[in-house]
Amino acid sequence: MKSTPFTSFHIALGAKMAEFAGYNMPISYSGINDEHHAVRNNAGVFDVSHMGEFILKGEGALPLIQQVSSNDASKLVQGQAQYSSLTNQNGGIVDDMLVYCVEPGKVYMLVVNASNIQKDWEWIQQFNNGDVEMHNISDKTCLLAVQGPQATRILQPLTEMDILNLKYYTFVKGQFAGVDNVLVSATGYTGAGGVEIYFENEGDAAEKIWKAIFEAGAEAGIKPIGLGARDTLRLEKGYCLYGNDIDDYSTPLEAGLGWITKFTKTFTASEYLQKQKAKGVEKQLVGFEMIDRGIPRHDYKIRDLEGNLIGRVTSGTQSPTLNKGIGMGYVLKEHASPGSEIYIDIRDKQIKAVVAQLPFVK
Repeated sequence: MKSTPFTSFHIALGAKMAEFAGYNMPISYSGINDEHHAVRNNAGVFDVSHMGEFILKGEGALPLIQQVSSNDASKLVQGQAQYSSLTNQNGGIVDDMLVYCVEPGKVYMLVVNASNIQKDWEWIQQFNNGDVEMHNISDKTCLLAVQGPQATRILQPLTEMDILNLKYYTFVKGQFAGVDNVLVSATGYTGAGGVEIYFENEGDAAEKIWKAIFEAGAEAGIKPIGLGARDTLRLEKGYCLYGNDIDDYSTPLEAGLGWITKFTKTFTASEYLQKQKAKGVEKQLVGFEMIDRGIPRHDYKIRDLEGNLIGRVTSGTQSPTLNKGIGMGYVLKEHASPGSEIYIDIRDKQIKAVVAQLPFVK
């Protein structure tokens, strides 16, 4: 297993560690529920240095991004980021990603999922006709997500950059905790507010920033958070997880990601997706809440009132905020309307649930 520059800190803090995307990652420290509430109500720190980062440079950088991604990156100005997806010719999602506009038309950073780094690199590279300089900086990039309503207030004393007033999906770059060239982005995977902090793993930068964050947040009670709470937090907001809710065989339109699918340009899946939009999707990703007691899990069957198979669960958990089972899954379109009664197969029993409007937690 690979380690991140923060692995020794996680072990020293007594984190429960496990393999994730080839990395030795912290799953929890004080417990998933405790960490979940810490982020929703205060602030927590996630080590997400396993994520992948690519730099694309040159006059052909924007045309290449436009060709391989579903969203319209031409709208981005310097200091803006955008949620997007890489799509294949059959409309499937190769990966979901963030696109950062470092220098309009010339320099962009793509942030991709850890398990898809090599796959995404090869996918994009095949469309590069040689005029785009591509750099895979994943192994030398540290990424900490400091999330929660108090996150920016805690971090502001560590920098002269204005992060308190950073608008959603924008970023600034400068000195942070005495380290130069740090990118601070108002993005995250929790829906609780906060920022993500990117910097090069050089010298003692990782140790310096980690310690500075926890010293600055000590009085406020900032906590280290594992991947377990990251999953419950994102699910309460209805955020997709690659490999569960989206994959090479699900399309952005089926996954409710029509808002990042722009037909104002031509891209790898545009022709397929335009046809699908005109015809209408057959299955749709929905959120659902359990009515009867039970916790839905990945790949559990979803049935209608008569017991007919109508879909499968893609993600599920016990919501720490709502104190009930919640989940997401693909169902036939006729069962996708909020309020539709569905049944989840849990231990050979059909447990009642209802299709809910996302997000589960506002």
